[in-house]
Parts: sequence; structure tokens; C-alpha cells
Amino acid sequence: MTGHVVTLCGGVGGAKLAHGLTMALQPDELSIIVNTGDDFTHLGLHISPDLDSVIYALAGLSDPIRGWGRRDETWTFMHALEGLGGENWFRLGDGDLAVHVERSWRLAQGAKLSEITAHLCQQLGIAVRVLPMSDDPVRTRVLTSEGWLDFQEYFVHRQCRPVVQEFEFAGAGTARAQPGALAALERRDLRAIIICPSNPFVSVEPILAVPGIRAAIEQSDAPVVAVTPIVGGKAIKGPAAKMMLELGLDVSGAAVARRYAGIIDGFVIDQADPIPQPLSDITFFGAATLMNTTDDRLRLAHAVLQAADTLRGIASVA
Repeated sequence: MTGHVVTLCGGVGGAKLAHGLTMALQPDELSIIVNTGDDFTHLGLHISPDLDSVIYALAGLSDPIRGWGRRDETWTFMHALEGLGGENWFRLGDGDLAVHVERSWRLAQGAKLSEITAHLCQQLGIAVRVLPMSDDPVRTRVLTSEGWLDFQEYFVHRQCRPVVQEFEFAGAGTARAQPGALAALERRDLRAIIICPSNPFVSVEPILAVPGIRAAIEQSDAPVVAVTPIVGGKAIKGPAAKMMLELGLDVSGAAVARRYAGIIDGFVIDQADPIPQPLSDITFFGAATLMNTTDDRLRLAHAVLQAADTLRGIASVA
């Protein structure tokens, strides 16, 4: 089936599926909307962790061991900074640093984050459109047992140790959806909207909090399919399971599906987990969701697209 596909993406798992979709589709058939709620300023530089995870994955530069940053990274800058007594809790490799410097310099010259992202993609040979959710700042904050913390303070500096109670997306109320992202969601030839296996609280919900994006998804005739970030009661990557437990939720794919109730039509759960009891207006599909290899990424991309096409077929019959 032809048509355009839009994916909402954040984190390492999201970047992996985004990469799989670039292999399954032609470049003009895919738009990737990326969370920027994780963005922050560090050492005077604008850091965009989720955008960089996606860019590195699509360019074949991701570090397969650490799961974040660039492969074959060197650390001369960090060693020199540590020797000066500088802050070292957020590790910036030398190649990674070049991206942050280039982004920060261009922002200071007045360029938009989306323009800079397009420039980086072009320089790294990425043909699909990678779109920040907004060019305006939106910052995820976490209410914890120790008070409100900026997301990177909670996630990296505090290593997710404080107990989570609530999230807020500062600036979301007045942020404007990136025009290209909104236009992609409103295309008449939209084949599917895919929510990647990303943390629902801090990777997907910041995107949905930007005015216009949730409404565009809800009003779209295209099937909306989400992929579980939880397998066997554990997060594939990151603190999603810990967050769910601390918020009093079941640590399961079904609980993530319920979180998305009202905007998704289908949910892909890992084939090793039992298919949950039916939920109103959500159809469950089973697939191998662990993406340890490039072939795994492509296989899951095809499975998700097939789920979306199945839902479209069901809707047309109905």
C-alpha cells in the first residue's frame, strides 16, 4: 500500500524503529516527528538528545554498545574538562560535541531548530524528513520525591533514582507545532501514524502536549498504531517501567495502550507477551519488538505497517 507515514519518536527504541521505517519506505514516504522536551542547555550548548539519537541512527553512527551517542567516539574534550574541574555528569564525546557546537552556533545566528536539523540531516546523507515537534522551547520537568527536577537532572545526573510523581511540559501551552510536522499529520494521502516504542511519559506525551498535534492525530482518517516499549514486564530501554511502577500503573504493554486510549487504533505488543484483554477501539497485534539487529528493525517496521494496513482494511469494510 502506498501513502505517507508519520511517526512520533523519542529515545533509543524510537530511533531504532525510525531507522527500520527508513529501510521499509521510500524517503518521500516518511516524516519523523521527534520529541524535543529533553532538550536543555549544558556548558552553554543547546543539547537535543532525542533528535541526535534519531539522526545518529539514520546516519549509521549510533554507538551499539552504549546505546546513545556516536560509535567510535573519542573523549579528549571530556578528559580536558575534567582536568579543569568542569561539570562531567553529562558526557559529551568529541564527535557529539561538534554537533552541539554547530547547532548552538546556528541557533545564535537566528536559525530555527528545524532548519538546523534539516541541515545536519543533509550533511549526514539522511533523505527522510526529521522534524522537531516545535521550534519553540518545551521542557520536560519531573515532580519527584525530592521536588521538581529538570528532565536531564533527573535522568542523567540523578540516574532516575528519585521517585516519580508527576510530569509537566513547561512551555507546551504556548509552543507552536513545527509547521512541517503539522502538515505531515494533515496530509490527505496519509497511510499511517506510528507511535514508536518510546517512553510514553517523557518521549511521546511531550509531543502530544504541543497544541495542534494531538488534535491532528485524532482528526486523521489514517490508522494510528503504537508499539510497546515494555516486554516481559520490563522496559526495553530506559526508565519507563520504573516510572509506571511509581505511578501505580501495571508494568505492561496493555497499560501503555490504555495510556494512549482515544488516539490509537492499534497496539503492537511483543510476541512473547500474552495478547491483553480487548480494549475499547484498540486492536492488538503481536510481533517481535526487540531490535537487536538491523534486520530486526526492518522486520518490526514491516509488521507495524502491516498492522496499520490491516486496520485500514477493517475500517473500509465497516
